Amino acid sequence: MLIRLLRRHLQPYKGPLTLVVLLQLIQTLATLYLPTLNADIIDHGVVKGDIRYILITGAAMLAVSLVQIVCMAAAVYFGAKVSMALGRDMRAAIFQRVQDFSAREVGHFGAPSLITRTTNDVQQVQMLALMTFTMMVSAPIMMVGGIILALRLDVELSSLLLAVIPALVIGVGIIIWRMRPLFRQMQDNIDDVNRVMREQITGIRVIRAFVRDKQEQQRFGVANDNLTAVSLATGKLMALMFPLVMLIINVSTVAVLWFGADRIDAGEMEIGALTAYISYLMQILMAVMMATFMFVMIPRAEVCAERIEEVLNTEPSVVPAKNPQPIVGTQGALQLRNVEFRYPGAEQPVLRGIDLEARPGEVTAIIGSTGSGKSTLLNLVPRLFDATGGSVRVDDVDVRDLHADELSKVIGYVPQKPYLFTGTIASNLRYGKADATEEELWKALEVAQARDFVEALPEQLNAPIAQGGTNVSGGQRQRLAIARALVHRPEIYLFDDSFSALDYSTDAALRAALARETSNATVVIVAQRVNTIREADRIIVLDDGQVAGVGTHSELMRGNETYREIVLSQLTEEEAQ
Repeated sequence: MLIRLLRRHLQPYKGPLTLVVLLQLIQTLATLYLPTLNADIIDHGVVKGDIRYILITGAAMLAVSLVQIVCMAAAVYFGAKVSMALGRDMRAAIFQRVQDFSAREVGHFGAPSLITRTTNDVQQVQMLALMTFTMMVSAPIMMVGGIILALRLDVELSSLLLAVIPALVIGVGIIIWRMRPLFRQMQDNIDDVNRVMREQITGIRVIRAFVRDKQEQQRFGVANDNLTAVSLATGKLMALMFPLVMLIINVSTVAVLWFGADRIDAGEMEIGALTAYISYLMQILMAVMMATFMFVMIPRAEVCAERIEEVLNTEPSVVPAKNPQPIVGTQGALQLRNVEFRYPGAEQPVLRGIDLEARPGEVTAIIGSTGSGKSTLLNLVPRLFDATGGSVRVDDVDVRDLHADELSKVIGYVPQKPYLFTGTIASNLRYGKADATEEELWKALEVAQARDFVEALPEQLNAPIAQGGTNVSGGQRQRLAIARALVHRPEIYLFDDSFSALDYSTDAALRAALARETSNATVVIVAQRVNTIREADRIIVLDDGQVAGVGTHSELMRGNETYREIVLSQLTEEEAQ
């Protein structure tokens, strides 16, 4: 999974990667050549007292060192550049995929997990790539070259490598094998911490209102302790690894000195050669240690790559139209024909057998008890979900056959939970129309009954909005969301219980202004308040996912028991007439 992910995203960077490998090869060969030069200085210069030979060979060592330094610096520069570009591309790919997700896929993964996958998981893979380009490329070259040069110096002494290298590989392999499942658990625990913290930050008002501070602290403490426990277990294994590596390196050095001294005493080896051999042994073991360090990172990066690929390989349930059809003569007529919607794995559909029509110049209202499927029905129109049966049509064209941009131009949607983005009031309103003039913005605010409170702000249209619109009240947030839809000027307006946070007088004034502004458009309102929808041209009563009645307020009061129950739960018999 990790290799497939890296291969796909590193494909555009073949040129820089080839250069990195070439630079690493040159600097590694230079590093391997230095001990040989040092041995020559000792055996042919120091021992024989040849100052000229020492100076010439020393100058050669300086030149080789300069080449090594330049190539290493260049390799690190280009390696870092490619790895940063890799991280950027993976984040962009995840973001693009999530943008295509419907509410179903977002709900499946959860926002905290998607955030972790886009940030922490990508960072782990990016760090592995960086260490590979700066360390791992040179490690095998140094190990193979060091073994060859060590054998050239003394074959008999090199038999120590047959014991040292397997011992190092086996010891490190056992530790890494134990660490891999812990890394998977660690990433899941990071998701949990993000989820709990996000819920607590978002719901801080509820927590304080019900004085649940201690309980929430305990809940966060459990998630935090779980992450800490796994991190400690991983850290203990990692802490065991480096002492093990250093123990093997130091024992190897002592063994080389022990047996090498005997060979020097017997005249079978020179002092300079022993010095060079120790250097090559260090280079071999350091290469193994660098590879070991990489192997520590690989399991976690592999887990992260699996999580990234899980997002990238998830196909959105709402797919773009293969052959988009244009809307000829846009009117805004909306039809639902025998619509059914069922969540994956659910035994019963949420909606079934829905037939309704909303026409331009009319207000169509949808009402029903909680859980009857009102919001789900409305979400099918802008394709937040796709109907699993039947069809949703705009001007007699199935919404699944429309290009997303074409559908967006026709529909203005105000969700049940209005969301405002970090920025200003103006930037949020222009979300509906990027080139809207200030006059258009003020007009939309006036219709949405938001002009007064915006004018009262010191910065007015440039007043800052916090993430989610948390620095304005619920009613102000709803009115700004309605104004955003009005700026869009669509043919179909969808209001999903968008007046629930307004007082009755503001609600009445807003609906009166909306009626004038949207007189030629199709308006669909989902509401819980009877007063909000009683003047609608057509009221659709939903009950348990089915249409239980269609008509005007007076018609339904006379002939629909479900509607009567809803109305009389809010109004008296006299008020309902």
